[in-house]
Amino acid sequence: MMATLSIFQRVFHSIVLTPFIFNSCCCTMLHGYRQNILNKRIHKLCLFFLQNRDNYIRSCRLLPDGRTLIVGGEASTLSIWDLATPTPRIKAELTSSAPACYALAISPDSKVCFSCCSDGNIAVWDLHNQTLVRQFQGHTDGASCIDISNDGTKLWTGGLDNTVRSWDLREGRQLQQHDFTSQIFSLGYCPTGEWLAVGMESSNVEVLHVTKPDKYQLHLHESCVLSLQFAYCGKWFVSTGKDNLLNAWRTPYGASIFQSKESSSVLSCDISVDDKYIVTGSGDKKATVYEVIY
Repeated sequence: MMATLSIFQRVFHSIVLTPFIFNSCCCTMLHGYRQNILNKRIHKLCLFFLQNRDNYIRSCRLLPDGRTLIVGGEASTLSIWDLATPTPRIKAELTSSAPACYALAISPDSKVCFSCCSDGNIAVWDLHNQTLVRQFQGHTDGASCIDISNDGTKLWTGGLDNTVRSWDLREGRQLQQHDFTSQIFSLGYCPTGEWLAVGMESSNVEVLHVTKPDKYQLHLHESCVLSLQFAYCGKWFVSTGKDNLLNAWRTPYGASIFQSKESSSVLSCDISVDDKYIVTGSGDKKATVYEVIY
C-alpha cells in the first residue's frame, strides 16, 4: 500500500507535447513540439528529431530496446526513427489514408504497431516489412486512445464517437462495444486482464469489468480526463485532467490513494515498469516526476 508520495521536480521548460515514455534503459520524456528528458544523450537525439518535424506530434512510442522510436501526429505519415546512430535518422515512413494519428500502441513482441486514426480506423502495421497489413473499422469518429493486452491478443480503443471497442487480434474482428454519453479521451487496460479504465470528456472515469457487467464510476476530476495509466502490478492506476489534477485510484473500485494539483492542465502520464515513478507532462511546459514510496 502506498503511504506517501514525494515529488522531486526536475522541471524542464519547453513547448508541450504528449506523451511520456519510459523504457528500461533510461527515463525518457517526449513532450510537445519539443521535449524534456532526464538523460542527456537522449536529450540530444530528441532535439534533433523534433527540430526536423514539421507537424504537431500527438503520440510517440519507444520500442523496448530503446533503439527505435515511432512518431505520429497531425500528418498522414508515421515516422520510424533510428536512435542507435550518433545522429538520429528517419529509417522509414508509414503512410496512412487518414490525415492524422491520435495514438499509438506497440505489440509485446515489437513486431506490430497500431495507430489510432482521425478517420476512426485502427491501422495495423508490420514494422519489419513496413507495410499496412490490416485496418480495424468501427469507430464513426476519430479513434482517440488505445491499449493492448499483455499477451498481445486483444486491443482496446476509445473514440470521439462515445464508444470503447475491443478487438481480437488473432481473428481480426471486433469483440465488444461499450457505449457512453461522452467522448472518450483516454483508457487503460489493467495488466491483470480483468478491468478497463476509461477517461471521458465529461470528467468521469469509469472502470469496467471486461467479462462481467460490474463497473465503477469515479468523480474526482472537474474537467475532461486527458490521460490514464495502470501500474504494472495492476493494483492501482492514475488519471490526469484539464483540471490540473493527477489522481491515483485503487483498482477496481476507485478509492482515492492520492491527489496532486499541478499548475496547468496535465496532458499526459506514464508509470515506470517497477511502479516506483510516475511522470506527467503539463500545459505550462513542465515535466514532473513523482517518486512513489510504498
